[in-house]
Amino acid sequence: ASMEEEMPEVFAQLDAVRGKLERHYGDMQDLEFTVEKQKLYMLQTRSGKRTAEAALRIAVEMADEGLISKAEAVGRVNPDSLDQLLHPTLDPDAERVCLARGLPASPGAASGTIALTADEAEARAAKGEAVILVRVETSPEDIHGMHAAAGILTARGGMTSHAAVVARGMGRPCVSGAGDVRIDPATGAVFIGSNEFKDGDLITIDGGVGEIYEGEIAKIQPRLSGAFEVLMGWADGLRRMKVRTNAETPADARMAREFGAEGIGLCRTEHMFFDADRIITMREMIMATDTAGRQAALDRLLPMQRRDFIELFEIMSGLPVTIRLLDPPLHEFLPHSDAELADVA
Repeated sequence: ASMEEEMPEVFAQLDAVRGKLERHYGDMQDLEFTVEKQKLYMLQTRSGKRTAEAALRIAVEMADEGLISKAEAVGRVNPDSLDQLLHPTLDPDAERVCLARGLPASPGAASGTIALTADEAEARAAKGEAVILVRVETSPEDIHGMHAAAGILTARGGMTSHAAVVARGMGRPCVSGAGDVRIDPATGAVFIGSNEFKDGDLITIDGGVGEIYEGEIAKIQPRLSGAFEVLMGWADGLRRMKVRTNAETPADARMAREFGAEGIGLCRTEHMFFDADRIITMREMIMATDTAGRQAALDRLLPMQRRDFIELFEIMSGLPVTIRLLDPPLHEFLPHSDAELADVA
């Protein structure tokens, strides 16, 4: 039986007090009370804890009821918490033991089996297996594996490393620069902290906080409610700053427009050549020994880039686009392993 059924008068009093306290504090309240001999005693009140989804809904509903202004509603929602609504997050009630930490390079949580090469990640993902691509650091050769992987973990690299930048562009969870991750290429062993794993073992990463865990941990999938769009609409009406995106590919530009970007703040043209079908031609240009060889490679790259620019301008439909001319860090275009370097040579 509910309190409303058993003690309707006391319940009505409690509901009235709840409304009065919420109006006074302008926030959802966590109430403590007791009832003795049909008499209600209020013990304590405080602003209640809430998930990101609940915070969003409460802020919108309170503004709709006139308890707070739209500006206050927008200010009530922590921007960082919105990641919980856009990416999978770990269930806060799930048990977990953190094995090691790195940098929170790209938000979201992902579980999968360890794959030590991009080819292996792509092959296993094609069979329906969720994989985490684990590398010392990534390079353009790994793009196909990064596309296929549920998440990416690297032992080296910062927040602007190849792995971090590409993962954020793809929307893949990524932990980079995890110094306690060591890979033995001879045996295929992966050491995470004091624990030893091998290719195919199951791990979980949380790119929002940069942590690595053993096994699979329950996750909460993102859900965008109508309250999200309402609050974002209010934020648009209040803000003074315009937001543009970093985008170099039509896919990235399209997604940015869907999220409300008002143009491209920086188009890094070198990122147009990371795809597997373009990187070889780019390397031919870099490694050319004479002007004729370099020009031949450039002639093949030109139509690829021209198509991309046309699509970017069409997608942005008159919005500003800032283009950075080619600024190629050679380490991002050239492979790292001895065997791959020998192939390029």
